[in-house]
Amino acid sequence: MKKTFRFLLLLMSGACLFYTHLLQAQQTSDSAYRRPLKTVLADIEKKYGIQIRYNEKLVANRYVTYADWRYRPTLEATLDNVLSPLDLKVKKDKGIYKLSEYEYYRWAVADGWAELDRIAAQYKDQQEWEQRKAQLKPCLLEALQLSPMPAAPPSKPIITPERKYDGYTVSNIAIEILPGLYINGSLYKPAKIKGKIPVILNPDGHWQQQRYRPDCQYRCAALARMGAIAFSYDLFAWGESQLQFEEADHRKSLAMTIQALGTIRILDYLLSLKIADPDRVGITGGSGAGSHTVLMSAIDDRIKVSAPVVAISSYFYGGCPCESGMPIHACGGRTDNVEIAAMAAPHPQLLVSDGGDWTDKTPEHDYPYLQKIYGYYGKADQVSNVHLPAEGHDFGINKRNAVYDFMAKHLALDRAAADESKITIEKVPAMYVFGEKGEQLPANAIHGFAQLERIWKQATNTSK
Repeated sequence: MKKTFRFLLLLMSGACLFYTHLLQAQQTSDSAYRRPLKTVLADIEKKYGIQIRYNEKLVANRYVTYADWRYRPTLEATLDNVLSPLDLKVKKDKGIYKLSEYEYYRWAVADGWAELDRIAAQYKDQQEWEQRKAQLKPCLLEALQLSPMPAAPPSKPIITPERKYDGYTVSNIAIEILPGLYINGSLYKPAKIKGKIPVILNPDGHWQQQRYRPDCQYRCAALARMGAIAFSYDLFAWGESQLQFEEADHRKSLAMTIQALGTIRILDYLLSLKIADPDRVGITGGSGAGSHTVLMSAIDDRIKVSAPVVAISSYFYGGCPCESGMPIHACGGRTDNVEIAAMAAPHPQLLVSDGGDWTDKTPEHDYPYLQKIYGYYGKADQVSNVHLPAEGHDFGINKRNAVYDFMAKHLALDRAAADESKITIEKVPAMYVFGEKGEQLPANAIHGFAQLERIWKQATNTSK
């Protein structure tokens, strides 16, 4: 009997302790009804019968305040209320929800279209549009910290010997754009040159193998065979630039500025060549280099023809800081990449889009907007769109063919000469300026982002 009594006493004592602990852990306004995010997500999964996948690092040590008050009748509204304050979001993929960090650069399609409509409502004719451009351009340069422009080093480009192929030649070039900072590339020229010929800039995009990729070599060699100077070059901390910087440096905001400065310096050099025609200057790039193509066409009046490929969208602002790290989109009470693309008007422009990325709806809204802007000049036919709905995010043969057609038409090139079967794909080491291990890197070359920042401050006389 005594043993039974003791057992009951212990049981009651344990229950009291458990109840006391429950009260202590109970949510109250004193703790802002705070619950761990992981617990809240599990509850949402149970309540709505869904699965939410996530990396544990995304939920570790994160809490939801006033958690129960954030629930709404619909799953979407509940998730938005719970995740937005934490700068998190979910994407639905094949019935499973995936948790990720908030992406400032990726909008819902309807939101992107509404924003472009808001922007477009500010002008209704050529005069008002020109006033808008006059407002945007100096702001873009200021946002990039390129107003005033830093002085160019007095050095000459470093050029490797030419390699001769069927209908074209290739040499590698490094241009010093700031003291100790080099931008590297490969210069493709026609094997036979008569008079002045067009210049086409080919910045590299965010694909693996950088400018060494076969599709990049095909494009630049074909353009040279067609009769143009085609310059293929690395983005900052990309490709051969990684001899001076870490790949992670490419995702720093100053990358956007350095890339713009690099293209300006490259064009300075190319237009100094006696064979270059300053009235026939084009630029084409894909993905991140497509964003760069649009930006450079907006800020550098020397560019007369542009072809951004799988890049431009009113609902995607560029997922890399090298595309949106500097506050260019704050200009003019906020702008977007499609309006920046419109700044090329009335110069010829081709947008190549596809069905597998953020350009999937280009023909539906963004392209008609551009046609309207070009229409202010009576030149709606000068902007075109080649849409490839069955293709994805690359610079494949159909995209290249669209670029060849466009450049041939507007730069007076020989389209029939763009025969890729005649092109030699070089091995990567052949395309280096400074050797396979950087053994020929100049003695004054800077190393690392911290040193670049010091050089940049000196060059621009800023305290940033």
